Amino acid sequence: MSTATARKEQENILDAASFHARLDDILPVIEAKAQEAEQLGRMTDEVVSILRAGGFYTMLFPREVGGAELRPVEVVSLLERISHTHASAGWCAMVNNMEGTTMAIYLDQKGIDHVFAERPDITIAGNGVPRGFARPVDGGYMIKGNWAYGSSIFHAEFVHSGCFVMDAAGKEMVIQENGSPKIIVAHHPRSTIKLLGNWDVLGLRATGSFDYTLAGDEELFVPDHMLYDFDVLAPRRGGAQGNLGLAGYSALVHTAWATGVGKRVLDELAKVIRQRQDPFGKSSESASFKFQFAEAQARYRAARALVYETWTAISDSTAQGDAPSLDQMTMAKLSLRHIHDVISDVGTFAHRAARGASLHNTVMQRFYRDIHAGTQHILLADQIVEECGRALLGLPEEGAKWTVFGINN
Repeated sequence: MSTATARKEQENILDAASFHARLDDILPVIEAKAQEAEQLGRMTDEVVSILRAGGFYTMLFPREVGGAELRPVEVVSLLERISHTHASAGWCAMVNNMEGTTMAIYLDQKGIDHVFAERPDITIAGNGVPRGFARPVDGGYMIKGNWAYGSSIFHAEFVHSGCFVMDAAGKEMVIQENGSPKIIVAHHPRSTIKLLGNWDVLGLRATGSFDYTLAGDEELFVPDHMLYDFDVLAPRRGGAQGNLGLAGYSALVHTAWATGVGKRVLDELAKVIRQRQDPFGKSSESASFKFQFAEAQARYRAARALVYETWTAISDSTAQGDAPSLDQMTMAKLSLRHIHDVISDVGTFAHRAARGASLHNTVMQRFYRDIHAGTQHILLADQIVEECGRALLGLPEEGAKWTVFGINN
């Protein structure tokens, strides 16, 4: 086989259409294993294995490290399908894509050579929101802490952990010129932590989002090449798309998850209603229900349309070599919150309209619970929406950029 032919075959494997074709075969397995995963409190080994083998954990990774580097809007459509099948499977896939991609675009080359020494399809989990502390030492930092919500961490090979930076003595927090604390995201092997086994929650039960802490000594050394600054803006890899950064990639994958679970809860409601007859007659013939169901569909589809409009525009910009604009990033943040608000409302409507069908341990109940677990994420905080309003009013200074929790001026 010629080099050109081999390269073309590899490109075909990595294009969006090929990913969708592979999903056609994989989704029935994910559906069949969903209940087992719920009982385990984590994804089954089989489902993780087929998602990894299919490239679904590395769809966003830069091609420099062996990832597919799909356009953001293409990843929305793929994560939407996985999440529609099993919310926890979609959640774990989005976590690996977001955390792995940001690691791949920000670590220096020595760190990349270490992490991706054997293969591109590494697994990574943890919590980049700072719950730990780091003090500088020669060549890196000593970190310690207790972290929560390590989604998909049971199957992780690497862990990423957000830490507040302290002074060399580890006593005073380092405050930056803008008044905010300095934060780093440290990456370390799964063997360096222990899981606390406390994932007993309302929804997203199969994500295995356990709390974790360090396994050995009170502190762990993490070298400079295995960490990056939480507010970093310039990517080392990933081309223009890499400029999405932590703020953009996190908004992207959580938004995609919401589009999938929102559709599934409405699909399940339609199944229930078509079959149900009670003392008031056939539920599908109720004028009141039909009106409310149509309104719920309209709200969901309008929110989904905003998602695709937003991420199509961003994908087009990055494909042309342009970084996302402040307005585009603002809409990414705003559409993230909006789609979650909508699925929360339509999920509650579906739960009430289904009556006992959602009270029992059914697929519909599971998606209702999963929706109301997903809406608790810190990325949906009101303060971020306030920042969206500030941007839409044109108040930020020229050159302002989005960070994870707000605009940097």
